[in-house]
Amino acid sequence: MLVDLGHLGLDEGAHIIVKHAIEQLEPGADVDICGTHPELRVHLRAWCRARGHRYEDRDVDGAVARLTRGAAAGAPLRNSEPAGHASLAEDGAIVEHPPRHWGVAPRGAQVELGGPDPFFALDDKARVWADEAPRLYAQAAASQWDPATAIDWAAPLVNDELIEGAVIQVMTYLIENEVAALVVPARFIAQVHPHFREVMQLLSIQVADEARHIEAFTRRAMLSGRPLGLSTVGGRQSLQTLIDEPDFAVSAFLLSVLGEGTFLSLLSFLETHAPDPTTRRVAQLALQDEARHVAFGIGHLRTQLDAEPDLRGRLVAAVERRHDALAQTSGLNDEVYDALVLLAAGSLDPTAIATGWRRVQELQGDMDLGRRRRLARLGFAPAEAEALSALHTRNLM
Repeated sequence: MLVDLGHLGLDEGAHIIVKHAIEQLEPGADVDICGTHPELRVHLRAWCRARGHRYEDRDVDGAVARLTRGAAAGAPLRNSEPAGHASLAEDGAIVEHPPRHWGVAPRGAQVELGGPDPFFALDDKARVWADEAPRLYAQAAASQWDPATAIDWAAPLVNDELIEGAVIQVMTYLIENEVAALVVPARFIAQVHPHFREVMQLLSIQVADEARHIEAFTRRAMLSGRPLGLSTVGGRQSLQTLIDEPDFAVSAFLLSVLGEGTFLSLLSFLETHAPDPTTRRVAQLALQDEARHVAFGIGHLRTQLDAEPDLRGRLVAAVERRHDALAQTSGLNDEVYDALVLLAAGSLDPTAIATGWRRVQELQGDMDLGRRRRLARLGFAPAEAEALSALHTRNLM
């Protein structure tokens, strides 16, 4: 092979042409280089030495040098361990334990040896992955909505003072719960090895979802110009137990499977009994996002439970530990409970209140049934699922 560089020097871009020619060769094969740049031989010699190729002066048929491709192929090793280890992640495949030195390199990229060895606590596929993650991420990316345009904030608001107060109290409760639901995944994003990029992306969108919910719930609460409702010590203590949980799997179980899973029933209830179109739309949009969070939590935990059956005992212990820690708290804010009754009733008429009360009782039963179904999907026996659901915090999240 003969490559003519003309007047172009390696310091002017000719190295790209040489590099391309070398990459077409098998190790041990030659390429002759022609060119008239005065420093070409000097530059070629240094370039070859830096990349493991052999250089030889040449003065035949116009060639000034002959380059022989080195055995190392002249390129960084492709996602491989140091010499003596097998190559990993060919063609972008997902591996069980990505090496630390891959760091932030894209999955499937050529990773040059040397450089930093960053530590990512969540670097085990079984601990973070869910086969649903790529699909859920694509769905999440396509389903993003803007609170400013997806909700008609100018729609007439004709609720009486009592019903509007109930809406504001429920929104106040939802805001603080969504703050906790934002903080929890945010704590873990930086711990996930970038090799599992879809999980990082999905958790990031989950954080964005919760930020959007906080905005939407806050705007709805303030729509009438009245102050927000009551935030209780017990409610904040319940949420703090989620924020303080250091284990990713346990956190996903408590937050996504049990807490946000329970909130699916609550948001559906609000969508059904919303006293105005704006409240209904806010609940509807939040519900579709939360369903995705729950789906990832279940998928991730099913993968980890398959790899680590002992995890089931840790999950049970976490529910029991949280129940004991919150045993002295009051549970669901009475103001929130009464507000839900009012929203389902629509007025203070005794017959309507009786209906609202019954509907909230039915809501609690639906929440319990949903938790038991999700626990069954994770392999818990019916009796164990029933017991765990009963121990779930009375504050719902």
